[in-house]
Amino acid sequence: MAASEKRTKKPKPTRWYSGDSPSEDLDPVEQVAHRIVQESRYLAPSVDRIMDADLTPSQRLAAINLFSASLVDPDAGHRDPRAAIEAARESVD
Repeated sequence: MAASEKRTKKPKPTRWYSGDSPSEDLDPVEQVAHRIVQESRYLAPSVDRIMDADLTPSQRLAAINLFSASLVDPDAGHRDPRAAIEAARESVD
């Protein structure tokens, strides 16, 4: 591969990421994840971090909602997915 060529990382094949499943067939966490990635593809690694974290379903929903809220309100403090994950671990279940 030439130095000027860049490898592009293919998205993870998941129900929420690919958009192959209708939104109404996705669970609430997947719906939020799908919406975030569809609106801003560059956020996929952050969403992946939340979706792959060792969380209960209710913690995952809280983390993805905290992250989503921080995208429209930078003062929310959960733009870093690690902060959203930790906040969800501490406050849910």
